[in-house]
Amino acid sequence: MRYVILLRGVNVGGVTVRMAELRELLEGLGYGEVTTVLASGNALVTSDASAARVKADVEAALRERFGYDAWVHVMSTDALRTIVDAYPFERGRDGWHDYVLFVLDGGVQARILELELDPAHESAASGDGVVYWTVPKGDTLDSQLGTAIGKAAYKPHLTSRNINTLDKLLR
Repeated sequence: MRYVILLRGVNVGGVTVRMAELRELLEGLGYGEVTTVLASGNALVTSDASAARVKADVEAALRERFGYDAWVHVMSTDALRTIVDAYPFERGRDGWHDYVLFVLDGGVQARILELELDPAHESAASGDGVVYWTVPKGDTLDSQLGTAIGKAAYKPHLTSRNINTLDKLLR
């Protein structure tokens, strides 16, 4: 199975994981065809293990090697393709960012979707285990949704990626 691994919160806020070290760690766990994409904690691997097993093993290895509370999201490349293809907003609008929030907890997803957003400023929509989000460039962190997902209570449950990054993972 070909898996996408998305690390949460690396190379921001004092947690540094170099992609060469991540590749080495993943290869050391026995995964094949290890590739990293960009410097924001994105990897592709092959494994006969389940996604849940890969998640547990990678989180434990990251915690041991880098000494931080590691959370990762793991899915097949086919599942990621389905998520990207279902993006409900116009992609690539000038001056806007297009994001996918990967959410492990349905309650967290529901709370995010309950936010009353100004559609002229940002929009969010539900997907299968994800929240799709579009927001003007420069407003990501200060927008209503951006402020909400930055809270510590959400750290173990979600990570976000620009849809362009997801496209690179699928090439």
